[in-house]
Amino acid sequence: MTVFVDSHCHLDFPQFAGRVPEVLDAMAGARVVHALCVAVNLENFPALLALVEGHDQLHATVGVHPDHRGGDEPTAEHLCRLADHPKVVAIGETGLDYFRGAQDAPLQRSRFRAHIRAARACGKPLVVHSRDAEEDTLAILTEEGASQVGGVMHCFTGSDRMAQQAMNLGFAISFSGIVTFKNAPVLREIAMRIPLDRMLIETDSPYLAPVPHRGKVNEPAYVALVAQELARLRDVDVAEIGRATSANFRRLFRVPETRS
Repeated sequence: MTVFVDSHCHLDFPQFAGRVPEVLDAMAGARVVHALCVAVNLENFPALLALVEGHDQLHATVGVHPDHRGGDEPTAEHLCRLADHPKVVAIGETGLDYFRGAQDAPLQRSRFRAHIRAARACGKPLVVHSRDAEEDTLAILTEEGASQVGGVMHCFTGSDRMAQQAMNLGFAISFSGIVTFKNAPVLREIAMRIPLDRMLIETDSPYLAPVPHRGKVNEPAYVALVAQELARLRDVDVAEIGRATSANFRRLFRVPETRS
């Protein structure tokens, strides 16, 4: 049976308040057997951890998004303490986002380095967000020795050069619903060239719902549509995409295979 994994979602966000049971039911109906619930701040991390603790198919990360402001700045030591839990499988979401300008770039870079040091210290992979910051992202990953733990470049929208350099550092490349958008021809070309053993799929829900749900609230069940588009682009059966990306997820995040 073909199964899928959503390697990046935010089920603790307000869009899912009171809806988690139906979202999990829809996941099961779409044969999505795991979803990684990704932290964006430390203030809400206890609630995120409580959510995943109650469901075998959910796992969590711990980290602070580059856009988050307010609260204490995470230290490598604090992140490691929070990551010392069997349901926490990665450090992040971390990285750099210069989309609205680079006025706070020094803060973002310092925070990014702290996350990489935490990942190395606790031996868990990184979930990396990079938007309009390719050069700095790759430089910091290299300087901080991120290749020792690897991870995933989530919701990838970068260049072919960035994808290749990230893979050289031991990172997987994750594709979201953007790959179904008509205005993303370059991304689709990259998706056709990424080796299957380095590919992940995700929703980034509640954002970036794939066609035909574009503009609506996204959810993990829709990751199957991302897989279908990748299969169409690569002229393979969707089962091949499902098998490869699910195996990659289990290997990277050390999640046991689900037995039916």
